[in-house]
Formats: sequence, structure tokens, C-alpha cells
Amino acid sequence: MKKIIGGLICLNALWLSVAGQTLSKETIIIETSFGKMKLKLYEETPYHKANFLKLVREGTLDSLLFHRIINNFMIQGGDPLSKKAKAGDSLGHGDLGYTLPAEFKEGIIHKKGALAAARESDNINPKFESSASQFYIVMGKKRSMEDLKKYEDRINTTHYTNCARAFMKSDKGSALKQKYNRLKNENKSDSAAMINTEIEASIKTIHLQTPEYKFNQKQIDTYTSIGGTPHLDGTYTVFGEVIEGLTIIDKIAAVKTDKRDRPLEDIRMKITITE
Repeated sequence: MKKIIGGLICLNALWLSVAGQTLSKETIIIETSFGKMKLKLYEETPYHKANFLKLVREGTLDSLLFHRIINNFMIQGGDPLSKKAKAGDSLGHGDLGYTLPAEFKEGIIHKKGALAAARESDNINPKFESSASQFYIVMGKKRSMEDLKKYEDRINTTHYTNCARAFMKSDKGSALKQKYNRLKNENKSDSAAMINTEIEASIKTIHLQTPEYKFNQKQIDTYTSIGGTPHLDGTYTVFGEVIEGLTIIDKIAAVKTDKRDRPLEDIRMKITITE
């Protein structure tokens, strides 16, 4: 979802803790033509917090667009190319020349209002590194227990796919793949099948090193009452949340968009900090 340095924490700051997250003393204000949203960043994600504060203070994000909007899912902005984009331009591929390491923290989830970092897709970004500037704010919707079970299965399937991709890129995986292809070309089907079985067993062993993903009670309670996008948990870094102005997300998400999910009318942002 890219379509995609650190700093010290002030130890004498007065922090607030809500639902397991420690909220920053700084308040982020995002102004749009639809109104204002107030956000707090998380102390548990220090790289993302420090980077976002730096960008806001430097004015890097001012006048950028919310360039990708999907109703009942999220609103996305922060592409530096969007500042001077013309109507119809394809957006979502701009960056600042660096990425941030993933900061996945237990209990920090994609509830409605969550602020998270966009990134390149898994196949070219196996470490889930975040875009330096592109971010999204979750809209989502309330989920049923049946929905959550489907998302658990989806997350576990994605994890297996990533394990398989990583193994096949390893020295052992590459060697087995070459041997398999050679045996297939030589019409030695039985021997090739044995190599394939060895590949599958190796991937399964790696996959089982991580416990099966299950939503905890906090996630279940949140997603069935407030809503969000649970299938993104553990794969995109959440580093803050909207504390005031959730209805602004809904208003922005309801606008008309083109086939690339770009709003037909530009929605620019102005971002400031109060401390």
C-alpha cells in the first residue's frame, strides 16, 4: 500500500496512556476543507513518531493531497509528488529517498482513526519497511466474529506465502529449485517430486516457527464495536491515532473518486503541531 531518523524520547514529558498506548505530549492537527482532525502519536513507535514530527515541523507535508481514498477502508496522503500534481495524474509512487524500519507492537492495532505508514508491497519489501512520508488514516467498519476468522486465515496465509518467498530466495531454496527444474527437464518426475516435498517441508518448518495468528480479546472487542481494518495488523506500522474529528474521516472517505481511487476534487492538508 504505497501507493510507501529516529529521535530520543523526552523522559520528563507528561504522557497519557490509553488502551495500552502511550500518547505523545505533542498533538498533530490536520486541517482540510472538510474540517480538522487532532491526532496523538505513540511513544511505542519512536522512529515513526520522530520522523513524522520532523516532517511536520519542516512543512514537508503541507499542501499535499489525500490522493487515495477508499470508502469504509482508509484515506491516504503524504505523496510529495501530489503537491504540484495535475488533475488525472497518477499518484502514490513518490518518496523522500529513505524508508523506516517496521515497528510492530502488540496491542497497537488498525482500529478506526489509526494513523499508519504506507509501504511498498510484500514481494519487493519483505521487511515491511515504511514509507518516510506516505501515511493513511483508517476508516474501516465494524466486523463480525465470522469476519475476524476470515481475516485470521488471510493473515496466516500471507505469512506462509512470505515464508515461502523468503526460503526460495535463500541459498538452500535456490539450490533446490535448480535441482527440481533440472529433474523435471530430464523427465525424472519421481525424483522431482521428492525435491518438491523437501521444499514444502522446509517452508513448513520455517512457517511453524511463528505461532498461528489469532486476534486477542482487545482486538475482538475493538473491531466488533468501533471497527477498523484488522487484516492489516502486524504488516503495516500503526504509529498514532485520531483523538478528535473521527467524523472528518467519514466525510473525506465519502467523496467521489476516479478508477485509481484519487478524489475527483483535490483535498489538500495543512499539518501543524501543538505542544
